Amino acid sequence: MRIVLFAAVAGLLASLFGTPVAIRVLIRRGYGQLIRDDGPTSHHTKRGTPTMGGTVIIAAVLFAYAVAHAIAGRGPTASGVLVLFLMTGLGLVGFLDDFIKVSKQRSLGLRARAKLAGQSIVAVTFAVLALRFPDEQGLTPASTYISFVRDTSLDLAAWGRGFGVAAFVVWAYVMIAATSNGVNLTDGLDGLATGASVMVFGAYVIVGVWEFGNSCANNPIPKCYMVRDPLDLAVVAAALMGACFGFLWWNASPAKIFMGDTGSLALGGSVAGLAVVSRTEILLLLLGGLFVLIAASVILQVGFFKMTGRRVLRMAPLQHHFELKGWGEVTIVIRFWIIAGLFVAAGISMFYAEWVVG
Repeated sequence: MRIVLFAAVAGLLASLFGTPVAIRVLIRRGYGQLIRDDGPTSHHTKRGTPTMGGTVIIAAVLFAYAVAHAIAGRGPTASGVLVLFLMTGLGLVGFLDDFIKVSKQRSLGLRARAKLAGQSIVAVTFAVLALRFPDEQGLTPASTYISFVRDTSLDLAAWGRGFGVAAFVVWAYVMIAATSNGVNLTDGLDGLATGASVMVFGAYVIVGVWEFGNSCANNPIPKCYMVRDPLDLAVVAAALMGACFGFLWWNASPAKIFMGDTGSLALGGSVAGLAVVSRTEILLLLLGGLFVLIAASVILQVGFFKMTGRRVLRMAPLQHHFELKGWGEVTIVIRFWIIAGLFVAAGISMFYAEWVVG
């Protein structure tokens, strides 16, 4: 279990001390955040704040994963590497989007089709590879069964009528796209998405450690978990949690750096990847409840406006609605963190309750 602690500490230190270096480099190059004119006017003071800080998070996670395995004398696993691939791949798409924005000083980065294509290539590659690499027990990182806190009896291979892999790929893609965009929409106030991500990744540390202690390979009891590499998933989650903690030191209000799409897409992809390979796909709706709530606010706003020509909220996403109502930014962030914590607590409670009652 020490490897999990090693990953968390290494991720924390790498991000905590690497972020100020990144801030100096980004300021020297003039890579500052552009602020939309149609957003809250209070955000105009943030113009020029360095962005693309997600590169530090990604680098810290990869560094922490490598260091933890080197210290523990363990090799990487297929499940862990796949989640890291998803994180890095989506982070690269976000980086290209951010880089175009800051280098050309415009609010539009990658064209919508190019951004969608990049996300699709990474997500589909992850989904296809996740059904490969069986271990000694024949377990692959993912399965075609839809999972809640473990695989259910709902098999996409059966629904797919001979196209089970394709059905799973579509399911995984929807999860990855929804989660990455949910985190991206949440990243609108200083520290909001970063702090919420810390809680979600902390939850996946607990899930991974618990599944490892009660895995069918280590403890073949009736309620054991059929998950490939659960301990390494805890290591990845711990590295992500530590990296986000370190970044939050500099991203908290008033933020010295923003993660940009580089970070938000990478973190969202990581959350979805952990859910797929830990067999907790539906549980993600609770663990990532804040991201779901904020994404739903945008869907509601757009849908209601198209049907009636009126708005439900003063502005979407939800956090900006409360800004326009006069709430202070720090107040919104702390209250939304509380909501995120309650969702995470409910998700972990549901996970453990399933174990207790079977």
